[in-house]
Amino acid sequence: MVQCFLIHTVNPVSTLAPGESRVLYSRVFGPEEGALTGADSELGPEQRRLLQNEKVAVVARQVRSAVTLSREASGRVLVETVLGEELVALQEADSGVQRLGRGDPWAGERSALWLGVQSLAFTLVTEPHENLLLAEGTLKSITRHCLEHLRMLGTGSEVLLKSDRIDVLLHRLLPHGQLLFLNHRFTQSLEKELAHYMAQ
Repeated sequence: MVQCFLIHTVNPVSTLAPGESRVLYSRVFGPEEGALTGADSELGPEQRRLLQNEKVAVVARQVRSAVTLSREASGRVLVETVLGEELVALQEADSGVQRLGRGDPWAGERSALWLGVQSLAFTLVTEPHENLLLAEGTLKSITRHCLEHLRMLGTGSEVLLKSDRIDVLLHRLLPHGQLLFLNHRFTQSLEKELAHYMAQ
């Protein structure tokens, strides 16, 4: 099962401290009641939401560090992509998998799969036993749809204003956080359905 999906910045943002990452969108799947033990179990809804946001921010910072390290190690120069070249940007994206240890930030171990596309990172956090190849394919599909249909690489792109479309995308490709094995025919019908919805 997928624990969460998030879109966040990986390049420096003028309003943030160095090394920080701004979470633009996050979606947590399933209850995280198992992590709330002892004093944490008595937290109210607002405190639980803040705790969940802090966990997502920890993942974003760790992935930002991994993307930065990957880009520095590869030595490739990051070239800004213009609208219409989203597929090129996706093909040139940095990618990786990172293990999140117990308590860092969830109670159990997790795996974080990420794609660094220009100044954005798309991250899936999964349970450690999940099929990573399937998760990677799902992450690439979600990222491709976000880039193509929502024009996230354009200047002034407001991810926050497009959250309802991202929710629909996740509902179709990652229902309730479950990774789907899709055959070619079902994938094509799903692609048509998503393209029709996103065009509205």
